[in-house]
Amino acid sequence: MLIRHHPAETVAPTEGGATALKLPAIEATADTALDAALNSRIQPEGYSPHVLGRLEDLVRQLARVQSAGPLPLDQLVFDSPQVLVFAADHGIADEGVSAVPQEATRERVQQILQGRAPINTLAETMGFELTVVDAGVASHVLEAGAAASSVPLLVRKIGYGTRNMVLGPAMSLAQAISALQAGMDVVRHLPGNVLALGDVGVGNTSCAALLLSRLCGVPLADACGRDHPIPGGLDSTQLQNKLEKLFAAASRHRKAVKPLDALAALGGFEIAMMAGAMLQAASERRVVLVDGFVAGAAALVARGLSPAVADYLVFAHRAIDPGHRLMLIHLQVQPLMDLELSVGQGVGALMAWPMLQTAQALLKP
Repeated sequence: MLIRHHPAETVAPTEGGATALKLPAIEATADTALDAALNSRIQPEGYSPHVLGRLEDLVRQLARVQSAGPLPLDQLVFDSPQVLVFAADHGIADEGVSAVPQEATRERVQQILQGRAPINTLAETMGFELTVVDAGVASHVLEAGAAASSVPLLVRKIGYGTRNMVLGPAMSLAQAISALQAGMDVVRHLPGNVLALGDVGVGNTSCAALLLSRLCGVPLADACGRDHPIPGGLDSTQLQNKLEKLFAAASRHRKAVKPLDALAALGGFEIAMMAGAMLQAASERRVVLVDGFVAGAAALVARGLSPAVADYLVFAHRAIDPGHRLMLIHLQVQPLMDLELSVGQGVGALMAWPMLQTAQALLKP
């Protein structure tokens, strides 16, 4: 197994003793002239306008991302696509907010490293290079026999799981910034111009619901609700317990309203690293495929820190969580698919990849 250890980037203190976050510069992609030129190229001859529906929106978005100069865009080029799966544990899992035990995080990471998870099959089929990032799993990931894995494990552990946010902030501001910077650094060292992001972490949908509620003003009961029971998920009693614990966490951290403060108080190491990865990828004009509810929460944070990042994010699918539907509404985006997925790992992001290839084919000279 390829294992790369990198020390977390240092956090520069400010005069007031707080921590400072240096964000990469991200260029907005709006280009009306390019849009007009694209419309003439993708409009089938003899058909009424917009017969390709939202696929036209995808073509324009991808073209704007790749059109960095004054010359007309010739064609879309996808080079060395990468999928990053960020894994971490959450202290709030101690409160019984998940239907599975915390140990499942490590077990699922092991499945990926051993090539037995859905994301392994999709990455191989779709031609993506897969890397797992230990952002903060609560135990050591490696075990006897894991060294035979061909999946790289990148160890960037900020801590052995976050703290229980019902009792205090999930992480310190310095830890949140270190995680954001670690996510940026991971992307900085990856090749290619397409990045898909996924997650593994028991309890991380609680973080996603809290961040949605705090950053978008969505009622917490709606952010973590269920339209219908999910096989193997929380029953009504367990769901009520989860809601009570999330209300307690939200109340304790009611002053954490800015994106970075909310991330530290209510987020997770993998969410912070995904947000950093999005920011860095956008600064390098990479296309970013965003997976489900948890990756969407990272997008909320990234957009709050740097609004222009939204131009580079392609939302692959609508997950089964009702909160994810509300999140996409607040982000004002339409996902490419709606298959009621809840698997995480970036599976939904890679399932949407053929649509990007279709957009590429439509612009071939």
